[in-house]
Amino acid sequence: MERTRQTRTRETAFSVREEGGGKRIEGYFAVFGSVYDMGGGITETIDPHAFDETLGDDIRALIDHEPRLVLGRTSANTLRLRVDGHGLWGEIDVNSQDTDAMNLYARVQRGDVTQCSFGFDILEEETEYGPGPGEVRFILKRVRLYEVSCVTFPAYRETEISARMEQAQTIRKRQAQAWREKRKERLCKWRSDR
Repeated sequence: MERTRQTRTRETAFSVREEGGGKRIEGYFAVFGSVYDMGGGITETIDPHAFDETLGDDIRALIDHEPRLVLGRTSANTLRLRVDGHGLWGEIDVNSQDTDAMNLYARVQRGDVTQCSFGFDILEEETEYGPGPGEVRFILKRVRLYEVSCVTFPAYRETEISARMEQAQTIRKRQAQAWREKRKERLCKWRSDR
């Protein structure tokens, strides 16, 4: 399967705090078990072990997924990530010399920016089919995490939606084809038994 970098955005309870003269932004970038509605009967959820193999990678904290607006980085220990029973928690040390970072800090503090997102590749997923026609649920089992972002608007761009929608449509076509082949097989068996 060709990998397309994905992003997911969540409403979260970001908070800011000052400690020892430093400012921090913290909150959950991903929540386990919550259902992410992708539209058209397609949903997605994150397995609690999805991030197990990637937290040791060099991951960045960004503003609005912009690579030029780096807030922190795990290799510099200015971004710390951990997984708990609820999800992927992140804590970013705000650089007081960075105007963009200080502006974001103020926006989070005021409640103007409340959403977070993460950028990743899907390495392993499961697919479940719902009881209704066309209902599909993707379960992210293992991902490669590249970045986490504080975002103004959901970063769920049309290209990412269409990539997942196309995948779901392919699955539906395969299901329909398998159903037709099974019906044809039954009909041939019925004719030969007569």
